[in-house]
Amino acid sequence: MADRSIGSSVDDYIARFPPDTQKMLVELRALIKSAAPGATETISYAIPTFDLNGRHLVFFAGYKKHVGLYPIPTGIEAFKQELAAYKQGKGSVQFPLDQPLPTDLIRRIVEFRVRENTAGSSK
Repeated sequence: MADRSIGSSVDDYIARFPPDTQKMLVELRALIKSAAPGATETISYAIPTFDLNGRHLVFFAGYKKHVGLYPIPTGIEAFKQELAAYKQGKGSVQFPLDQPLPTDLIRRIVEFRVRENTAGSSK
């Protein structure tokens, strides 16, 4: 269950950040919504999460100098070369606040996760 100090909704989560971080989080959220229109929003692991077919699709989060996208390790692996310019973890990528979001790339990553999720739900 999410820590109540971060808020009980994605709006509450975003509202706790400075304006520059909020702006990027709002943009990232809108990108995810448009690429995964059937997904639902929630807070999981204390960060905003989109779920589809009863499973986590992608997570996102705000930080002091970047926003993070967590498309599960498969989403990172599938776009490894295109994400090479960004700091990454096993299942995450960091987009610096002082650079525009790579909107086309993020959209393609989320669409990949939707296809992957949907294919998994039909098994």
